[in-house]
Amino acid sequence: MTDTLTAPSGESAFLESVPRGFLAHDWQPATGGRTFEVRNPATKEVIATVADCSAQDALQALDAAAAAADQWALTSPRDRATVLHRITDSLIEHRERLARIITLEIGKTITEARGEVDYAAAYFRWYAEEAVRPHARSTPSPDGRSHIVTVAEPVGPCLLITPWNVPLAMAARKAAAALAAGCTAVLKPAALTPLSSLVLGELAREAGAPAGVLNVIASSDAAAVSTALLADPRLRKLSFTGSTPVGRLLLQQSGARVLRTSMELGGNAPFLVFDDADLDLAVREAMIAKMRLGGQSCVAANRFLVQEGIADAFATALAERMAAIRVGPPDREDTELGPLADHRAVDKVRHLVEDAVAHGAVVIGKADIPDGPGHYAAPTVLDHVPADAAIMHEEVFGPVAAIHRFSTEAEAIAVANNTEHGLASYVMTSHIDRARRVAARLQAGMVAINRGLVSEVAAPFGGVKQSGLGREGGPEGLHEYQQLKYLSMPGFNT
Repeated sequence: MTDTLTAPSGESAFLESVPRGFLAHDWQPATGGRTFEVRNPATKEVIATVADCSAQDALQALDAAAAAADQWALTSPRDRATVLHRITDSLIEHRERLARIITLEIGKTITEARGEVDYAAAYFRWYAEEAVRPHARSTPSPDGRSHIVTVAEPVGPCLLITPWNVPLAMAARKAAAALAAGCTAVLKPAALTPLSSLVLGELAREAGAPAGVLNVIASSDAAAVSTALLADPRLRKLSFTGSTPVGRLLLQQSGARVLRTSMELGGNAPFLVFDDADLDLAVREAMIAKMRLGGQSCVAANRFLVQEGIADAFATALAERMAAIRVGPPDREDTELGPLADHRAVDKVRHLVEDAVAHGAVVIGKADIPDGPGHYAAPTVLDHVPADAAIMHEEVFGPVAAIHRFSTEAEAIAVANNTEHGLASYVMTSHIDRARRVAARLQAGMVAINRGLVSEVAAPFGGVKQSGLGREGGPEGLHEYQQLKYLSMPGFNT
C-alpha cells in the first residue's frame, strides 16, 4: 500500500500499512494537508493520524464515483461477483491484521474483532453470490395485448455512512450490496473508527475493483461532508447507520432531492422472558443479546421484561454471570469486555444507572473494572427498574441490564411497544403458540425467539417506527440499491 501512516512501537505491525489519505480514484491527502487523530479507547493514546476530508474532498470522491458509475453498471454480474469474491478472500487472508486494527481503534476484544472480520467477509461472499441471481420478471399482461418485462438497474452513485461500533462489518454490509447491484459508492466511516474502512478500500482496489468504484473518506466534520454530498445531483442514494436524531436530519436533507434512502437507526430492544421459559437458556441468550459488543449495539437487549414467576431466579442468575465478566485490555485473549468507545459513552452509562437507582431500582450484580486510563464501564444488573426510569426509554449502549417485572402477557407487550423505536425484540418462551402470538404483536422489524442473536447475512436487517427505513442483508439488501424499470413490449399474439 502507498502513503501509509506510522504508529507507536508495538502497534506498527498492524497499523503501518493503513492508508492515511482518502481514496478518490487514488489515495491522496486532504485539502491543506489536514489530519485528525485516532485514539485507542483502552489507553487514550493516539494510534494514528488520517486525512481530515473537507466538503471539497468529499465532492472529489463523488467525482470519481460518478465517473466510474456507467462502466461499473455495465459490468456483467459475473465480473462484479468475481471482484467481491476476491475481496472476501482478501478479508480472510488479512483476518488477524484487521482484527488487531479493530481492537486498537474501538476497544473490541480480539476474539470479537476476529468475529467481525468473519462477518464482513460473509457479506462480501453473500453478495458475490446474490449478484448473479435474477431479480426481474417477464409475463404477459392480463388481456394478452402486451408483455410486461421488469429490469432491475443500479440506482447510481451512493453515499454510505457507517457507525463506529461495528466499523468493518457495517462498511461491508453496505459496500458489498452496492457493488453487487452495480452501484459505485463513497464510503464515510465514523471519525472514531476510520482505520478498518481505509484498509477495506485498499483491499478492494487490490482485489480488482476499478478506480472510482469504492471511494473512502474520513472526516472530523461529518455534517459539512454529508451536506455537500446530499446536495449534489449526481448522488442518487444514501445509506446511513447511526442515531435516530442524525437520521431525521439526513432524511430532511435527502428529501430536498428525493434521494433513495436506507436508514438503520436507534433501538430500544426489549428482551421478554415468560414464566415458561427455560431458565438456563434464557440467561445464556440474555448474555449474548446484552453483551455482544459490550452492549454498544442498536440491537443489544436494552430492557429485560421478566414475568414475576421466573423473575427472582432469572435476576439472580443473570447478576452472577454479569458480575463474573472479565473486563480488561481488549488485546488479551482471556478478556471478555474491553473499554467503551469514549468518555461520553461511560458518562451516559453512569447517568442511566444513577437515574434508575434514584427511581427505586436496585443494583444486584456488578463486575470489577481495571484501574488505568481506559474508558471502562462495569457490567451491571439492575432489578426492579420502574417504567419511568430513563433507562427504560433511552438506548444504554453499554453493559447494563435493566430488569422490569411484569405479570401478564398483555402488560409485557404494552411495555415492550412503549417506545419510539422498533428495531429488534427478543422472546423467551417454551410455548410456540405464545412465541408466534407475541411476535405478531411486537412492533419491531426483527424478533428473535429463544435466541439472543438476530443478525444474519442472509436475513433482512432493519426496523419500524423511528428505527429506520429499508433493509440491509439478504436479497432485500440488494434491492435497496436497485431501481425497477418496466418495459411494455408487444404481446405474443399481436
